[in-house]
Amino acid sequence: MREGAVRWLSPAGFFTMRWWEWGPADGAPVVCVHGLTRTGRDFDTLAEALGKAGRRVICPDLPGRGASDWLPDPMLYQPPVYVTALSHLLARIGGPVDWVGTSLGGICGMAIAATPGHPIRRMVLNDIGAFVPQEAMARIREYIGNEPVFRDIPTLEAHLRVVHAPFGKLSDAEWRHLAETSARPAKDGVALHYDPAIAAPIRAQEAQALDLQGLWGRVTIPVLLIRGAESDLLLRETATAMAEAEHVRLAEIPGAGHAPALMDPAQIALVAEFLVQ
Repeated sequence: MREGAVRWLSPAGFFTMRWWEWGPADGAPVVCVHGLTRTGRDFDTLAEALGKAGRRVICPDLPGRGASDWLPDPMLYQPPVYVTALSHLLARIGGPVDWVGTSLGGICGMAIAATPGHPIRRMVLNDIGAFVPQEAMARIREYIGNEPVFRDIPTLEAHLRVVHAPFGKLSDAEWRHLAETSARPAKDGVALHYDPAIAAPIRAQEAQALDLQGLWGRVTIPVLLIRGAESDLLLRETATAMAEAEHVRLAEIPGAGHAPALMDPAQIALVAEFLVQ
């Protein structure tokens, strides 16, 4: 694993977005973008596997997460700003890329793929689609930014096993890895590796359904749509309607909700097979 960084221009000035990179530097690029409160290290298992297959895999920490800079204005923590940061990364890469986006990372991918002249060749949307129901948005609004300081890594791991149980069945080693890569030092212990202020734009308004049909309607590249069978965020009817398009392949992951962790060998094989086409 290698580390990288890019300076990007936001409305508040220049900031640094960092990423984690796997595989040969001259491999065909795959960009993997994480969910709302997560980091690029969530993709370590997938990225290592794709890297061994010859792909260059780049997993950024979105602004306010992981090793990337926090932003001074909480209201900047919104998808258009993330897309701006990611566009700087894409410009640095140059040329075509494949995209794997979990939840928020998929929203960013859709926004980019809906833009004329975009560089995305194929895209994996992991448990995110054209519509997010109000109930799911209310659940997100309730928990985001509320995580406490944890005494130590095992205590944080116990918390993750509860709140991220919908990731699916993970081994003890996988839960420990997620805990270790999710932690940042905090007074009297450790905290999750994101700026609590990312909650501000979500908390600024009442929870309402998120309609992404406008973006989705302009996405024409091949898409692998992955849905956790128990997901409350990507409903089965939404996924089924999206899969009516010829360029969309739908795969449902049993025993998972929002969102499949993409650490299981079968899930990795599903993504890898799609990206080699």
